[in-house]
Amino acid sequence: MNQESARQICCSGGQGTLPPCAPLAVPYVPFQQASSAKYDAQEALAQGTLFPSLNLPFHLMVNGAEVPKTPLSELQALCFVVTELGLYLDTHKDDQEAFQMFQKYAAMAKSTQASYEEQYGPLQQISAAADAQYTWLCNPWPWNEQQEAE
Repeated sequence: MNQESARQICCSGGQGTLPPCAPLAVPYVPFQQASSAKYDAQEALAQGTLFPSLNLPFHLMVNGAEVPKTPLSELQALCFVVTELGLYLDTHKDDQEAFQMFQKYAAMAKSTQASYEEQYGPLQQISAAADAQYTWLCNPWPWNEQQEAE
């Protein structure tokens, strides 16, 4: 037995070893209730979660920042909500209210993306495949559009 293995304590049930000086922690994971309150899309993007009950301070710091209202940030907010609802539905598949909300926001995101791409050009290279010629680099990038508006 080498020194490293001598310093380790065997866990019961053959589940590995634990160094004797390892601190033990008691993690807390908030339990997400079905049909809980939800932020609107822009606030969810700013807070980093759709669900206020999961928006807990980290080291007593308030989460969230102001997100500018632009067509691109509105699309990002809708896509964020779709992702959040999808993750929620992974563990709450029978929540019909959340599924209907998921369908609504997915349709809104799809429509908003189509409108955005019609006005500003493709957001992803795959979207450029629908055009008659390769247009990926032809339109101004979103940050250039914002600069031109100022």
